[in-house]
Amino acid sequence: MSAVGDLAERFGLSAAAAVQLEALLDGLGEPDAPTTVHARAEAIDVHLADSLVALEVPAVRHAATIADLGAGAGFPGLALAAAIPEARVTLIESAGRKADFIAHLAERAQLSNAHALHVRAEDADGQYDVVTVRAVAGLPVVLEYAAPLLDEGGTAVLWRGRRDPDEERRAALAASALGLERRDVRSVRPFPAAEHRHLHSYVKVAPTPDRFPRRAGTARKRPLGGRPGSSLPS
Repeated sequence: MSAVGDLAERFGLSAAAAVQLEALLDGLGEPDAPTTVHARAEAIDVHLADSLVALEVPAVRHAATIADLGAGAGFPGLALAAAIPEARVTLIESAGRKADFIAHLAERAQLSNAHALHVRAEDADGQYDVVTVRAVAGLPVVLEYAAPLLDEGGTAVLWRGRRDPDEERRAALAASALGLERRDVRSVRPFPAAEHRHLHSYVKVAPTPDRFPRRAGTARKRPLGGRPGSSLPS
């Protein structure tokens, strides 16, 4: 069985999904693909397996609508679109070149349920069951981007490495201001060489105040919950 076939079997995916994942890999091998990972064996781990591990989160498995924030070359959104064909997946990317590549790759893999949206995270709108964020910014920043896009009861799923108690403390303060509540931190191992990988899940339990997200760049300059190492508020 091929490596993609192994992944499909691991996550219970259809033969059609495996074909689409193969097409995504082929596209990542193109010279102009906006990623530093072009080699097929590495891309299977870094792009496909690391994306599909989100299927271990029940909210992702059962989502009807997914927004992938800061989608980059198209992951995890395109892999999840292949894995969950009944879900509508919007890949939000601020860089026009990357958004164009995402659209190209979705067409190449015949992912009719995936749509690229060229817009900054702060300017995106819509209401989704799940918002995914992989490698964009610190937890408090990505929570501010994600919260306004979630339906109440929806889940933000955030890819992180080694756990950081200070970052998680600041994220808890940010979540409280945004109408979110942390529900789970799941240790995952998407591929054998992966270490210290975690998926953080936050559920929207109350409406996000209208003032969020703040104007472009503000979340990074003045993150909710304070900067790394900041003391607890008095």
